[in-house]
Amino acid sequence: MQNRPWQRHYDYNVPTDIRYPRIPVPELLQIPANSYPDKAALNYFGTEITFWELRRQVLRMANALGESGIKKGDRIGLHLPNCPQYPIAYYAALSIGAIVVNMNPLYTQDELKLIAETTGLKALVTFDMVLDTIRGLTRQVKIPKVIVTGVTDFINGMPLSSAKSLNLEEGWFHFSTLLDECKNTKRPGVSISPDDPAVIQFTGGTTGVPKGAVLTHSCIIAATVNCALWGNPTVPLTPPEKRNVLAVLPYFHVYGNIVVMNWAVWSCATQIQVPRFEIDELFATIANYDQITFFPTVPTLITALVSHPKAPEQNLGKKLGLLNSGAAPMPVELIEKVQDLGIFFSEGWGMSETTSVGMSNPILGLKKAGSIGIPIPGADIRLVDLQDGNEDVPKGEPGEIIIKSPFVMKGYWNNPEETAKELKDGWLHTGDIAIQDDDDYFFIVDRKKDMIIAGGFNIYPREVDEVLYQHPKVQDAVTAGIPHEYRGETVKAFIVPKEGVTLTEEEIVSFCKEKLTAYKVPKEVEFRKELPKSAVGKVLRKVLREEEIAKQKAKKNP
Repeated sequence: MQNRPWQRHYDYNVPTDIRYPRIPVPELLQIPANSYPDKAALNYFGTEITFWELRRQVLRMANALGESGIKKGDRIGLHLPNCPQYPIAYYAALSIGAIVVNMNPLYTQDELKLIAETTGLKALVTFDMVLDTIRGLTRQVKIPKVIVTGVTDFINGMPLSSAKSLNLEEGWFHFSTLLDECKNTKRPGVSISPDDPAVIQFTGGTTGVPKGAVLTHSCIIAATVNCALWGNPTVPLTPPEKRNVLAVLPYFHVYGNIVVMNWAVWSCATQIQVPRFEIDELFATIANYDQITFFPTVPTLITALVSHPKAPEQNLGKKLGLLNSGAAPMPVELIEKVQDLGIFFSEGWGMSETTSVGMSNPILGLKKAGSIGIPIPGADIRLVDLQDGNEDVPKGEPGEIIIKSPFVMKGYWNNPEETAKELKDGWLHTGDIAIQDDDDYFFIVDRKKDMIIAGGFNIYPREVDEVLYQHPKVQDAVTAGIPHEYRGETVKAFIVPKEGVTLTEEEIVSFCKEKLTAYKVPKEVEFRKELPKSAVGKVLRKVLREEEIAKQKAKKNP
């Protein structure tokens, strides 16, 4: 263990070290099912499932999967939005030692094919609204078991779908039928070690060969417990009987999987399930509750929430207990808005490879605008030189974040080359560039791969992004380096103006010249109605850069 000077900043009741329970992930469900059996575990459009009933349904589905031939180590794809079927299938698969493969419901057939072939799926749990895509997928890739549900099947008063109503292929299973026909609620009795793989979480997009981070049962337990204990200063003040979480982050993303779903089970909190983000629907959901204990989210959603005309009447400061922001940096202006509302918040950093956690700002303690905070318990962090990655850099100098912790992945699925490249002597080389200040707080400068080298100068696009967000007419912004014949690369800004305003390229350039050195000022500006984003709202800088490269190639080769 290295020296951990940042621990002096921990909130008063956050431990400096943790003895993690050595249990497989599904045993988390025993905690709320035993302590608060009749409390709602899930609330899905007003329909509730108690913790006791959730555990019973998980065991029935686990036994049904086992009886259908799924064995320990088999990969099961979960291709679902946030709905009761996801946690049922997730904990059921893990109960028999199967490995969950998270799949975004919005993925194209080609993207799903890459994941299915890479992992060798033995089963796929999917839903009615994407059946055309799945039918096409199964014509290309052999998936022995396909289990289909209707997204409204677990809403009281809605008609229940069936294999016949969904016109399922012969041999495919219907989720609710499979569940109803298995009455066995005994634990499957499969021996599961904490070091066994639990989840394969794909990262780095789906171009080329995708990388699936293998997260073990011990990774998920360590990340979940860390997340819960970091919230000690405020969350336990809400008694478990009233504790809840707004489940907008998708479960198929590592952030939602740990910080919403597994956190909720460990914390005996009701998950208010939101299958898609639509701002007016979200406000209608929030209006149904006197208080929401925990709301993990992303900056784009926070911006939409606090800027909405309905925000004042909802009295968000009184209603939201703890706001957690991740996946992308929060602009300073947004942090100030949240603080002005009187909402506790914490901003942090994590990756798929670190089971979504890693560093965070204390909830009561010292926060620094623009900082990802300090390493959480059990995490050792170093900043190393960008050339060889061997030597630690001095404080204040940019270096690549490397991390060693119980929640760091086991490796990439069936990809020893990439594993060896990024995991060295137990240290994960993250590709994120940061600086460490004199108080031992960390500030992300940029992604190693995103750094722009223009005319020999290193430019960190995030620094330019921060300036763009300060402009009063800018709603959303991102900077990317695009190829340039003379300078190697040049800076281009992509901007979404605020609704109803007129904004020109000259205004943006002039504004940036006041706040940035000349070589960092965008040389091109493009206005858009929206920016490409990931499932959790992270702007996809890489996609914009690839679009620009494709445009330049098209011009050269008309």
